[in-house]
Amino acid sequence: MLTKKNDATYCLNAHQLGENIVVLTALTLEETQLFIYRLNRILGFILITHARLRASHTMPGSLSAANAVFGLFEKSHQRSQSSMDVVYQFEEVARLPLPGDNCAVAIHQLNSGTVIQYEGKLLVLDYTVMEGHRFAVKAIAPGEDLLSWHLPFGVALKPIQPGHYVINETVREALSVRQLTFAVSAEPNFADQVSPYILDEENFRPAQASPVFNDTRTFMGYRRHEDRGVGTRNYIVLLGTTSHTGSYVNELATRLQGEWKNDSNIDGIVPVAHTEGGTEKPNNVDLLLRTLAGFMVNPNVGAVLVVDYGNEAVTNKMVEAYAREHSYPIDEVLHKFVSLTGSFEEELVKGEAIVREWLSTVKTMQRTPESIRHLRIGLQCGGSDAFSGVSANPLLGWVSEQLVRYGGAASLAETDELIGAEPYILSKVRNVETARKFLELVNRFKERTSWHGTSAEGNPSGGNMYRGLYNIYLKSIGAAMKKDPTTRIDYATEYGELMKDGGYYFMDSPGNDLESIAGQVAAGCNMIFFTTGNGSITNFPYVPTVKVVTTTRRFQLLSNDMDVNAGQYLEGKSMDELGQEVFELALQIASGQRSVGEKAGHAQVQIWRNWQQNDASQLETLLHTPVPTGAPIAIEDDANTMANSIQFSFTRHRNRQSSDNIGLIVPTSLCAGQVAGMITRRLNEQGAGKPELSRFVTLAHTEGCGTSGGPAESLFARTLIGYITHPMVKHCLLLEHGCEKTHNDYMRHQMDVMGVDASRLGYASIQLDGGIAKVSEKVEAWFADRLVAADPAEKVTVGLEGLRIGIVSVGAINKNAGEQLGVLTKIIVGAGGLVVIPENSGLLAEDAFSQHLFSTSQVRPSIAYGEHVHRNGFHIMETPTTHGVETITGLAATGVELIIALIGDRPMQAHPFVPMLQVTSDQDVLHNHKQDVDLVLEGNPSIWVNHILERSKEILEHSYVPRLYQKGNIDFQMTRGFLGVSL
Repeated sequence: MLTKKNDATYCLNAHQLGENIVVLTALTLEETQLFIYRLNRILGFILITHARLRASHTMPGSLSAANAVFGLFEKSHQRSQSSMDVVYQFEEVARLPLPGDNCAVAIHQLNSGTVIQYEGKLLVLDYTVMEGHRFAVKAIAPGEDLLSWHLPFGVALKPIQPGHYVINETVREALSVRQLTFAVSAEPNFADQVSPYILDEENFRPAQASPVFNDTRTFMGYRRHEDRGVGTRNYIVLLGTTSHTGSYVNELATRLQGEWKNDSNIDGIVPVAHTEGGTEKPNNVDLLLRTLAGFMVNPNVGAVLVVDYGNEAVTNKMVEAYAREHSYPIDEVLHKFVSLTGSFEEELVKGEAIVREWLSTVKTMQRTPESIRHLRIGLQCGGSDAFSGVSANPLLGWVSEQLVRYGGAASLAETDELIGAEPYILSKVRNVETARKFLELVNRFKERTSWHGTSAEGNPSGGNMYRGLYNIYLKSIGAAMKKDPTTRIDYATEYGELMKDGGYYFMDSPGNDLESIAGQVAAGCNMIFFTTGNGSITNFPYVPTVKVVTTTRRFQLLSNDMDVNAGQYLEGKSMDELGQEVFELALQIASGQRSVGEKAGHAQVQIWRNWQQNDASQLETLLHTPVPTGAPIAIEDDANTMANSIQFSFTRHRNRQSSDNIGLIVPTSLCAGQVAGMITRRLNEQGAGKPELSRFVTLAHTEGCGTSGGPAESLFARTLIGYITHPMVKHCLLLEHGCEKTHNDYMRHQMDVMGVDASRLGYASIQLDGGIAKVSEKVEAWFADRLVAADPAEKVTVGLEGLRIGIVSVGAINKNAGEQLGVLTKIIVGAGGLVVIPENSGLLAEDAFSQHLFSTSQVRPSIAYGEHVHRNGFHIMETPTTHGVETITGLAATGVELIIALIGDRPMQAHPFVPMLQVTSDQDVLHNHKQDVDLVLEGNPSIWVNHILERSKEILEHSYVPRLYQKGNIDFQMTRGFLGVSL
């Protein structure tokens, strides 16, 4: 052993070492390995001490470096020493999913050097094994399968000895961007490789259903027409047919919140806004129509208002025709289809009147005792970890099996999260047709993702991998445990296809939680059971969600946001006992008891997002598209263009000059968006930040998880960083959910790559900081601290050189208006300012605008979508979308502080913080939308530029607020580009 003589020297007790060496021949192999491991650490101390002493005598300048190395080694030794001095029983520190597996799961972090007794042998961990990660318990030869639940999740690349941490390249890379305090293996020891599943139809045998229960149980539900079933809730739903009316239903719901609060029979008036149907000829039109029709007739709906503009790619007429053609019982639900034709305010007043007329009818609907055969439960997992398949998912399997035996129905989904689990899923199936259908859906999913240059196997998020789900195979095996081993698959169905009978269903869907849940709700689910290892907080607006967390430690961290602690199973409670408790809780929640998520008061909807490719024909071209240079585009000089002496009052803080100062909360994924919105509203209600900040803003979106990587992920990160660095943003905080691909550490890494100072930002995590309440306190405290420490800004006066303007157009372009916007562009750029136009703008194809700007018709984009502009001048932004809000979202991220929108159709939805000046010269637009337009271009066109600049000055100096922003017609939506696809 080592004994410390003084501060400068260590010496080895040779006598004790000699005794140890004498008895070596009597040690077992495992004990010998343990001794050699400890001896190596002792020798390491000797070598570092020698280097330290030598440095102090011969190279004084290097002593600090030697001390630093010595300090790190000493800390590492102290951590490992405590592990080496204790021999843990296997059950204290790990779990084996099934006897016979060759890899075990650590139930908490185990440091390198930890000694574990397993089946009479001692295992010594070669690396730190994080909670949920795996280590070998048997020797695994190169080429041999790594097993969990007796199913393979990878193949060994090298000999893996008992006690060795198992890691693949994907997880190794994912951990490299995390801020870890321990070393990770320099190379992987297994590869993601599993043999494809082949259905043996010749020897297929239909499985028998589990025996039904003769008795029944009841819950208190809302009886609807027999074709609709029984509701667990009674909501008035405001449904936007496409993304264009999302801001309308959101604002209408806000105005109506006080109308139902005192009526116990109405659970709420809720908006259902989503991102789909806003582009021409979407590829997901069939599933979108099926989903909207299913949303209408879900038994939790007491009444539904369906809203469109009447000229989108998907309209109310199409939804109604689809519903009637496919026998959806829409006449058995109180409903109205409404097309918006007038101003935003006028249409809100009309919507309020319709809903108020319904209140007296909806509140007469009463709960009555109903058989639980009317329960249709959706089974989901999100933010999964290595324990999802051990505790929480098997718990849902137990509950589902009981419900199906009572005549109810359960729906398993998330197609890509069952790849690799086919042997288990198809071990019990009703008939061969159902097995074939399941595999057809899986293969179709794989093919569609391949068209976009990605793989369905790329599903696991950064949070999944951080918590031990190394790849899709391991994730799928655990996810499949939501089907009990005794349960058979009765049906394999399309996304959103109605569940007409009791039984156990598989529904095609992406692994994206929100998108998958939407399909289950459309299929008729009146409850959602959601398992989570990290602590996902997802809720649907009108179907209660029961959150089941995998471990006690995570439940304690997030006790205010979770319903069930499945970690009790890991601690000894039987699955039968825990299952019965959860079954009883399900009946209580079905009868009206609010779930934790309902009490939290936030919800979000996302339908399976559109994909842009129908085959692989464009893939190579899209993957090798030239990258914009970032340099401004030269435009023609024009001596006849008159300079303008208008000036603007801005503020300057250090090197940041801007027209406004906001506090921005950036959710790093879709699941953090609603919480970010709640915090933002509270900060604004409190008047926090005044007068330094004009307001707090958040940017809720649908991305960051459940989507493909590659170009789509790069586009997402670039756009977020564009907002982080926006000149109007004075203080910015990133709010992660905690289990997404694009977590805080990922964003830090991306900012480092792009040369952005990440240290000036705040960071918070819903999961790691202890849930909604605690993270809200942390965010508020961070902003308060920043505001106290901030230096005051100074007022400055700037001319046109200080303007940063975006210009967009919608609908037909008046020639005079196009020409004058060209003149405006020349004036601003000539003065040294910035003008950005999206690549999809009709202005670029309008001769009146472009002929005096460009010497050639072949002008390529100078910046990427969402890219922060570093050099003023004229820029065209790459725009891989035709969607108006997606275009504005990318444009605002470039750093423009005002967007001028030329309206030749209806006005555009406003941006959350970059003001939009809506101008028109079209008389039809004025007739229908005069109250929504900010500036009418009329009279002599030669003075229109001055009028635009004068109204711009009023907006930038805050003496005028654009009308649609005032009214709440605001939206934010990122594109996934040409190659983004749901996973």
